[in-house]
Amino acid sequence: MTELRFSPNYFCTEQKIKIMQLKKSVFIVFFLFNILIISAQQEIISLEEVMVRVEKNNYSIKMSDQDYNASKADFNQTNSIFLPNISISHTAMATTNPLMAFGSKLNQEILTQADFDPALLNDPGEVRDFSTKIEIKQPIFNADGLFMRKAAKSKMNATELQSERTKDYIKLEVVKAYMQLQMAYKAVEVLEKAKEAALDNKKIADNSFKQGYMQKADILSVEVHLTEVENQLLSAKSSVENASDNLKFLMGEQNETVLKPSSELKAELDLAVYSESISQNRADIDAMQQSTEAYNNMHKANKMSYLPSLNAFGSYEIYDDQIFGTDAKGYLVGAQLSWNVFDGYKRIGKIQKSKAELDKAEIGLEQYKNQSNLDFNMAKRQLKDAENKLILTNLALEQSKEALRIRTNRFEQGLEKTSDLLISETQYMQKQLEYLQTVFNYNYTKAYVIFLTK
Repeated sequence: MTELRFSPNYFCTEQKIKIMQLKKSVFIVFFLFNILIISAQQEIISLEEVMVRVEKNNYSIKMSDQDYNASKADFNQTNSIFLPNISISHTAMATTNPLMAFGSKLNQEILTQADFDPALLNDPGEVRDFSTKIEIKQPIFNADGLFMRKAAKSKMNATELQSERTKDYIKLEVVKAYMQLQMAYKAVEVLEKAKEAALDNKKIADNSFKQGYMQKADILSVEVHLTEVENQLLSAKSSVENASDNLKFLMGEQNETVLKPSSELKAELDLAVYSESISQNRADIDAMQQSTEAYNNMHKANKMSYLPSLNAFGSYEIYDDQIFGTDAKGYLVGAQLSWNVFDGYKRIGKIQKSKAELDKAEIGLEQYKNQSNLDFNMAKRQLKDAENKLILTNLALEQSKEALRIRTNRFEQGLEKTSDLLISETQYMQKQLEYLQTVFNYNYTKAYVIFLTK
């Protein structure tokens, strides 16, 4: 009979294999879990998607909409110059006042011959009176009210136009914030490549130092440069989160998701994208004109207060000595022409004040137009300067890139000083970041010029 024997090393080896397989499985699960977490915390979003969410949830847009609703409600109140004022009241009363007691009985249509007894007239018993009254007041002609309504409508139109301009401005801010996010991600990419280059150069420097071709001071300079790049990279990553938070604020959202743009920041050289002058139909200029018109109508309304007003009125009354009784009924209709000839100096003062406010509004409108033209002309010059700077910065970037390539090759061959290589690396990194900032400035200035001409 053959005896089977197993070496202790067999069990140890098999156990090690199982442990290694378990570790591998745990590592894969952990790796996939991290990927899912990162994906869940980061959202790739396009500018169009941002605009849709901004129009729906932005706080400033919501508030401007409510400003319009408030001005519309003010305008609706002026319907009172056309529509009647209807009120219903029910009054319960008990009295021993001679005059009130006699009148209550008369209204209730229960007055008798005995009630004319002087003793009862002078000292009546308690009389209860329950009256229901339906009253209507109908405006017929109120000249000042008509102009007040026109003023309210002009104000409503001005608020609506200002709301439109607010939306245009928020869209400009969204474009700016989105480009800042693009620039932040691009800066991280630039600095990560700069870090990789610095690490490669450090390896070369370490080898040269071991072979005695480089001094310790040069190694320290390389390490200092690497540390500086790492610090800038950390700052750039923080800028990504700040830009993401700013964009989420404009979208009216609060969460831990880090947004990532679906496109990169690029310059599109095109100066023929705007008109040569600002539009007089621009929403904010129209809003100023409507506001001035509102002051004009307010001034006219104050002057129209010199004219008389005509109003009709009527009431239907029910009286009884029991609550909600309907034994006695009566109605009253009429019209009133009223004319406030003089009220001290109050009306004259109001007219003078409204005239001053109208003049101020007209001056403000003219100033706003001139300021808009000034801003537009300055923005056009800034755009042209940004275009020139973009071309020159791109040229400087290419030159610094070529200079770094040459110095890196010479450094690998031991023909270049460490300090000169570090200077070239720093210069190239700075030119890349400067180019990104120039692209951002150009794109934003172009968007601002378009905003001024819309």
